Amino acid sequence: MTSATPENTELQHAESAMYAKLLNWGMQLSLLVLALSFIAYLLGIMTPLIPLDQMTQLWGQPVTSYLKSTATPQGWGWLMLAGKGDMLTLVGIALLAGCSLPPLIGLMLLYLKRRDYTYAGICLAIVLVLVLAASGVLTGGH
Repeated sequence: MTSATPENTELQHAESAMYAKLLNWGMQLSLLVLALSFIAYLLGIMTPLIPLDQMTQLWGQPVTSYLKSTATPQGWGWLMLAGKGDMLTLVGIALLAGCSLPPLIGLMLLYLKRRDYTYAGICLAIVLVLVLAASGVLTGGH
C-alpha cells in the first residue's frame, strides 16, 4: 500500500472540486428550470397537454390507456411537446438526470490533459453508458 503524496492529494482535491462545482451548477440550473416551468404551469402561462379538469379521470387508467387517450408520446417524444405547460417540467427533470455528464466530460478532459488515459477511458465509458441508457435503446422489451 502506498501513502498519498502531497502532489497526489492536491490533484485529487482539484478533480473533486471541479466535479463538485460543475455538478452543483447543473443541479442549480435544473432546479431553476423545474421551478420556473412549474410556476408557468400553475399560472396557466402555457396551455397544458392535459387540462386539469381531465387529470383526475385519467389518473386511474392503466398506462397504455392513459398514453392513448392523452396522445402522450413514449420515450423522447415528449421533447416535441415541451411547449405544453405540463410537459415543460420534464425539461428540468431531464436536465437534473443528466447533470452528471458535464462534470464527467470535464474530468475526462482533465485526465487527457494529464495523459492519464486510464481514468479518461473510465470517464468516457461512464458517459457512454449514461448516454446509452438515456437513449432508450436498451428498453428490456418494454
